[in-house]
Amino acid sequence: MPQTVIAGNWKMYKTQSEAKLFINQFLQTLGDQQLGDRQILLCVPYTDLAILQTFSHNSPVAIGAQNVHWAECGAYTGEISAPMLVELGIKYVIIGHSERRQFFGETDHTVNLRLRAAQKFGITPILCVGESKPQRDAGETEAFIFSQLEQGLRGVDQGNLIIAYEPIWAIGTGDTCPASEANRVIGLIRQQLDNPNITIQYGGSVKPDNIDEIMAQPAINGVLVGGASLDPHSFARIVAYS
Repeated sequence: MPQTVIAGNWKMYKTQSEAKLFINQFLQTLGDQQLGDRQILLCVPYTDLAILQTFSHNSPVAIGAQNVHWAECGAYTGEISAPMLVELGIKYVIIGHSERRQFFGETDHTVNLRLRAAQKFGITPILCVGESKPQRDAGETEAFIFSQLEQGLRGVDQGNLIIAYEPIWAIGTGDTCPASEANRVIGLIRQQLDNPNITIQYGGSVKPDNIDEIMAQPAINGVLVGGASLDPHSFARIVAYS
């Protein structure tokens, strides 16, 4: 059975002092709630990784990065390699997020290189896929996502992988993706995989008031949370969904 993974993506938010305050408030709010085998994950800016590793020690929270370069080292100013993340004890990394694709020239080819680099060093990547508003309106959702998977997963070990379906048109736009539609698309994604037990998350305006409905869908194994993960009380409610 796929593991349930509830992940927060802080994007470019929170200094180290803000991160320390967050983790203390989040763990206090979460208290001793029984979460079963859910994996809680916070994917944060590089500058927050070390401090959160320290302050989340012996807690149910794992810390992940938001990107990784495909080379082990080299003349790549501003980039971070997998060995650098491993040294910090990082075991998860987001790859191919729609914002990386939109603003920083990420392609399916570079996504594939990053996925393989992460896995080479034992890091579990979270591969993000999803369609834009024009693609959905044109009826190209399935074909586009299947192409992302086909190109992105070449040579990738599906035994060490998480996939996040993020409908780009439902992120910060006011539009919402019905839980049933997210479930449908995620079911189709699973049919394209060699490993049916891969955790597949939904990421698209996940909030405390819709988390229960999302997680009630049979094909959805978790969520990738954006803005709602920045507030410790909001994220605690999402993590403790019922």
